[in-house]
Amino acid sequence: MEFHISRLAREKYRFDEELFSYDGNVIFANFHAVRRFVQKLNDQRDLSTYPEQAAKTGQVNAMGLIDEIFHHIFHLYREQKKPDILHELLLYLESRFTPAGIDSFLKEFVEEYPPLEVYKNKSSAELYLASKTAGISHRELVLEELIMLWLTEANPALDNYRDLFAETNFVHDPRYSQFIREVEQFFQQQPPFGPANTSLVHMLRTPALEVPDSITGQLQYIQEHWSTLLGEYLYRLLTSLDLIKEENKMSFTGAGPVPIPVYDLEEFRRAGGSGFEVEAFSQDREWMPRLVLIAKNSYVWLDQLSRKYQTEIRRLDQIPDAEIETLARWGITGLWLIGLWERSPASARIKQLCGNPEAISSAYSLYAYRIAADLGGESAYEKLRDQAAHYGIRLASDMVPNHMGIDSEWVIHHPDRFLSLDQCPYPSYRFTGENLSADPNVGIQIEDHYFDRTDAAVVFRRQDLRSNDIRYIYHGNDGTTMPWNDTAQLNYLNPEVREAVIQTILEVARKFPIIRFDAAMTLAKKHYQRLWFPQPGTGGAIPSRAEHSMSNEEFNRAMPDEFWREVVDRVAVEAPDTLLLAEAFWLMEGYFVRTLGMHRVYNSAFMNMMRNEDNAGYHKLLRNTLEFEPEILKRYVNFMNNPDERTAVDQFGKGDKYFGVCLMMVTMPGLPMLGHGQIEGFSEKYGMEFRKAYWDEPVDQDLVNRHEQEIFPLLHLRKLFAGIDQFNLYNFVTSDGSTNENVYAYSNADSGQKALILYNNNIQSTEGWIHDSVPQLRGHGQNRSLAQISLAQALSLPDDREAYLVFRDSITHLQYLRPLGEVLDRGLHFKLRGYQYHALLDFQVVRQDPRHDYRALYQVLGSQGVPDLQQALDELVMRPILEPYREMVNAGYLGYLLAKYTAVTKIATLDEQEISQKVERFLTGASQREGLYHNITPVRDEITGLITTGLTLQARLESILSPGSRKIHQLIDLLTTPLFQEKSQRTTLLVWAICSPLGKLKSDLEGSEYSLTWLYEWKLTHPFVTVLRDWGTPEERIQELLQILRIAIKHQNWYSELQKSPFDKIVQSWFSDPEVQNYLRVNRFQDVLWYRRESFDEFIAWMTLITTVKTLADKQMDRASLTETLLHLYEITARLRKLEAQSKYRFDHLLNFKSE
Repeated sequence: MEFHISRLAREKYRFDEELFSYDGNVIFANFHAVRRFVQKLNDQRDLSTYPEQAAKTGQVNAMGLIDEIFHHIFHLYREQKKPDILHELLLYLESRFTPAGIDSFLKEFVEEYPPLEVYKNKSSAELYLASKTAGISHRELVLEELIMLWLTEANPALDNYRDLFAETNFVHDPRYSQFIREVEQFFQQQPPFGPANTSLVHMLRTPALEVPDSITGQLQYIQEHWSTLLGEYLYRLLTSLDLIKEENKMSFTGAGPVPIPVYDLEEFRRAGGSGFEVEAFSQDREWMPRLVLIAKNSYVWLDQLSRKYQTEIRRLDQIPDAEIETLARWGITGLWLIGLWERSPASARIKQLCGNPEAISSAYSLYAYRIAADLGGESAYEKLRDQAAHYGIRLASDMVPNHMGIDSEWVIHHPDRFLSLDQCPYPSYRFTGENLSADPNVGIQIEDHYFDRTDAAVVFRRQDLRSNDIRYIYHGNDGTTMPWNDTAQLNYLNPEVREAVIQTILEVARKFPIIRFDAAMTLAKKHYQRLWFPQPGTGGAIPSRAEHSMSNEEFNRAMPDEFWREVVDRVAVEAPDTLLLAEAFWLMEGYFVRTLGMHRVYNSAFMNMMRNEDNAGYHKLLRNTLEFEPEILKRYVNFMNNPDERTAVDQFGKGDKYFGVCLMMVTMPGLPMLGHGQIEGFSEKYGMEFRKAYWDEPVDQDLVNRHEQEIFPLLHLRKLFAGIDQFNLYNFVTSDGSTNENVYAYSNADSGQKALILYNNNIQSTEGWIHDSVPQLRGHGQNRSLAQISLAQALSLPDDREAYLVFRDSITHLQYLRPLGEVLDRGLHFKLRGYQYHALLDFQVVRQDPRHDYRALYQVLGSQGVPDLQQALDELVMRPILEPYREMVNAGYLGYLLAKYTAVTKIATLDEQEISQKVERFLTGASQREGLYHNITPVRDEITGLITTGLTLQARLESILSPGSRKIHQLIDLLTTPLFQEKSQRTTLLVWAICSPLGKLKSDLEGSEYSLTWLYEWKLTHPFVTVLRDWGTPEERIQELLQILRIAIKHQNWYSELQKSPFDKIVQSWFSDPEVQNYLRVNRFQDVLWYRRESFDEFIAWMTLITTVKTLADKQMDRASLTETLLHLYEITARLRKLEAQSKYRFDHLLNFKSE
């Protein structure tokens, strides 16, 4: 590359003399020479004040190349049109200027733009002009250079470089303007030339005229319009464009739109493939489809475990067994431990020097593939491996094939394995910092500007301190962001490197049955060439690599086969029980599994599109995959975050959207991968250099619990969801016939078990039908074709239009009923709130019979789900009883009564009337159901009285008793303190008030037995439990309250039956009851029967409470009788307390006590 430099510019910038040719033009042998030239320019310019004046290597190189191309076009013109054109031009100008005039003009040019011998005063301008080169007069050659100067000076895109060639007296000489006019006039009279058939000088002016403000655009114009004339210059032009792309490349600003694969031949070839028709999927081992992977940053996890268990946990063999057991219980079958290998010490030192004193080395800057010593080494790993295997969990490891740490064993002992240069690619680079090598024979330095973050060099400096051999080794780089400054890029054109890496992979495979290949796409031939040895015109990804371009033929000779295909084939033979997982992007996902044979590949589109709610885009991706090759879908690794991304809760929150997307992740075909801290709700993103978590985040137990309720049960069904053979994706069709792309609906099946998943990934509610699947490639071998099937076919439903379809939602645990005829004809209809989701399982077809009136049940339920369809059928029969009962026993009505009547002594008349009416409707339904035609009024009044008494109990006790009775007040405290501490206890009392007298509808003598029987026969506990759950009562407490309710109904008349009996008879009556024993938690330990004190105290309180309520509700009871009863109850209670103390919580001492 060459162009003109004035004498003034040469002296101002003090350019190296070796840059100049004999004719005075600057000559660049390579891009390195251009960079040195540009560095000289920028050193003399005030770039802090005028940063826009910075010279750029790509532009200067383009300026020189265009000058060369113009000379080339001149040569072609002489060769094809007029060999003597310059001689004729000289004669023409002599006629216009006079010979002396033109000689004077040419002499001025030579003096201001001197050839080398003139500049060095070895010759005068006159002698130079009188000489010849290769038989051509210098006067003619200088004419051509003059035209080139004019073309350069008139190019607006080169204004930033005018001080190199235009700040001279020469270009301001009036003869210069006349010269230009005469040259233009002369060539208008000459034969035209070029694609547009114009005059030669007009042709040479056209790039600047068409694209006046862009040197890049001018190169592209020349490429597009002059390609047939360029010859070898086309290759150089493409390389020059690559250099400009390198220089203009913007810094990484995050992910752009997610590309959607279309799986056509063109895309396949862009990925680097050949043999589009050939499928080369690797066969899965039996365990692989069931794999559920969780990632853990090893050092951070160990630190978190240390905090959790309050003891130092630093080694892999110190991980508590409970942690591994928990992972297995959750449904995890693969544990990816990030950062197990021995890391580069230099990596840690770089991060410390850059301002993070606590940093350790990056997990992806490796010193050697040995288990890190500070993690316990090989022995600790082997213990953890065996520990995990005991719970059915396989260990996974990273393998980083693209690069090694900058001070790794390979860099120290095998530097030829890395991409390197003998000279520094950029003159501005400086390597004066700390030696990062621990080896006394090797010095390693990264470029100085990394430390102040003003530049990101592409190379580091390695010096052999014995031989003083210096080489500049490239950092690892994927072309999307800054170079990884603690890594060294391997040279995969070297077959010895490829074999060394394969041997390392095999060593890793012998330890780990799951290998994740970091940045695997960078080693596909297509991208390795693009990044490091680009074809001319395709470079620009990594600065300074454009000058190392290769044609396809050259590259294929150096790297004939896909590296990953060789890896897959070798592992299949030498370590066949290994799952190979590729981190790959750039539309390479299908290529990696279908052609290169990886078992699994990252599907980052899932995370990005689901987060961004690009539902139309993700549906398109799914449809494209199903139409081209469904097997690819089975090979995807779906995740909501990975170690390089923001955490899952940061991206998706902790609400319904998170769980809807999580549901899809664990139920789509492929491999679900959970992130570190995802289940616990951690928001901190752990860097690869973290030794610990820096945020003190508590475990979000509610989030964990919701995972346990909704997600983990499905992980244990992973085999049902992992396959593709019976997978079907459905359109969600709304009432207007359009498809709502926000809703994902798909089914799968395995071994007769079916599943249907729905999720609305949008805040807007919707409703619609799913009936037909999208087209999908089906069949085997040569008999494959696109086909759709109905939902009924996918669920293997019979053509029985009188039957009903039953299914269960794994999320809500509700069961649903649908007429099978409707499903066959129209499919299933769903209403979905924003971000609502269903996981429907346990599909079965049921038929009407005398004991199962599904028709009537569907008329009642419609699309509504119920906890238990059999229970719903039973309740359908009990409807006359349950409907009025639910009018009383529901959270709204009971909540209203409990809130209103806490500290008042009398129920409002209207409320009491309403209670009585509700009870009457309930009793009427019960009597009709049982065929009882007794007068219900006494039972109605008793229940109403018990309810109103229970509501006003505390206030009524305090209002009717004299303040001087210490015993009575102690009794009140016993009754009311626990009662009013717990809303659920008051609710239990009210339900007891409703249910305990029911048996009197049939028999006064056996009333309690009938009440207890009907409590379950009529399903009266179900609404009660629903109320308790609505109020957030823990399940364990609900079961305790159910026991209390049963005991209180069974023993509701204990006082009236036993008040005149000896105390020991009361004790025997109660504590010989198995139900009471169960409630008291009677258990045998060391051959002694024990009971629980808290249960004993609560039991006494309840037995006293129900008698007190019955006594207060008895309108025949006067004040004296009431006081007498309460005092008696106090005495019984006091004796029971004494008995409790004497028994020392031994149950046998309760039954065998000695009466006083």
